[in-house]
Amino acid sequence: MSKHEPLINRLIEDLQCLPGVGPKSAQRIAYHLLERDRDGARKLSRALADAVDRIGHCRQCQTFSEADLCVICAHPRRERQLLCVVETPADVHVIEQATGYRGLYFVLMGHLSPLDGIGPEELGLHKVMDRIKSGEVKELILATNPTVEGEATAHYIADMAAGQSVVVTRIAHGVPIGGELEYIDGGTLAHAFSRRDLFQ
Repeated sequence: MSKHEPLINRLIEDLQCLPGVGPKSAQRIAYHLLERDRDGARKLSRALADAVDRIGHCRQCQTFSEADLCVICAHPRRERQLLCVVETPADVHVIEQATGYRGLYFVLMGHLSPLDGIGPEELGLHKVMDRIKSGEVKELILATNPTVEGEATAHYIADMAAGQSVVVTRIAHGVPIGGELEYIDGGTLAHAFSRRDLFQ
């Protein structure tokens, strides 16, 4: 016999589709919404339904967008000769918040993962190649994550762009500002040493 009513069971199970939300967290969220914030739950339900129904992908960069072109691709003052390749829409947001980058993006919506059936076609890499061949892009900035998959994806794209009239760069990885060497993992430190720059 279930310890919850059927609808509560369903709510708890469905909340577990969220990343990092297990059975206990899902139960806590469900109880909170039902006990203390039913208006918030209704707003959340409407917002989720609207987002799922109305948000698609930008035809140019693949990020989430309500329109055919996202606000960044449609902006007339972005530097169209710069194209930054990232893995997720969240990466775009972070770069926009933390840097002065004013170019365009291409969002892979993942990384190469042959075991999961994710290859170049699934990531839309032919679209990146089309933009490079158009001659508009002068610098291709690879900003995939510094994971095994992210590095493999960056190398694949760099090889793909070889021989084209575009400069391919990779964002720097290494010791974070404010970090102490004794707490940095060996892989990060080795990468920082191998990619060290002139001190200025």
